[in-house]
Amino acid sequence: MLRKTMQMQAQWKGVNKLPKLFPQYKNEKYAKQMEEIEHRFEAKHDEEKKVSEITIYGVIGNSYWEKSISAKQVVDALNEAGDNDIVIRLNSPGGDAFEGITISNRLREHKGKVTTHIDGYACSAASLFPPASDETIMGLGAMVMIHEATTIVWGSKKDMRKEADVLEKLEKGIIDIYMTVAKVDREEIETMVDNETWFTAQEAVAIGFASKVTEIKKPEEPTQSTQPQQLDSETYKNNIMARFMENKPEPVSTPTNNFLNKFKRGS
Repeated sequence: MLRKTMQMQAQWKGVNKLPKLFPQYKNEKYAKQMEEIEHRFEAKHDEEKKVSEITIYGVIGNSYWEKSISAKQVVDALNEAGDNDIVIRLNSPGGDAFEGITISNRLREHKGKVTTHIDGYACSAASLFPPASDETIMGLGAMVMIHEATTIVWGSKKDMRKEADVLEKLEKGIIDIYMTVAKVDREEIETMVDNETWFTAQEAVAIGFASKVTEIKKPEEPTQSTQPQQLDSETYKNNIMARFMENKPEPVSTPTNNFLNKFKRGS
């Protein structure tokens, strides 16, 4: 979570371009993938099927320096959907915690069924969407990440302590959201948040952050009727002879054949 104090700090330093909203995670091996998530937000409403699909790819929040997806955009899309069921396609590195909380609460209050498909990542603020969904489906290779609330602030030691108190309260509220679906004790979730924990699709299902992993249809195994029949040599020979006799051509009547037939009969 980055606050307006970041903007103040940048102005004070005379910086023309503000730093990215993208946070620096403790586990930096995923940082490159996070930065490469392409921004995409769209809402499609099918009134005939009563289903609305909302695509949320990219940073959550109101960013001054890069494309982002605000709570207002998502709320407007939900209002347009009316009572439709909602299908969310999610791939996000996270962003502003308060924006994420707002989206989470509005998803929870929606009258229709809410299904979230995690196509890639549901990190930080974006990890608050699955607990608010009626069903969360993890794509193969998709991940969920939870971590401490963070900010950048400029000021005195009193300002720093005050901001730390705000972060602690914010974090308690975020953990409250996780606990609506978590299958472990609160203390365990608190430890996971402090340590920045990444969950594979299967781990997310196990802990309660997702309902299931995308099912992949496997090729059907040949049934007994489609398998080549194994025949012993004698049966195979008899079958060949039977087909041959069935298709045996009729003898052609010729003068030579007629003479030979009479000769054989002694006539």
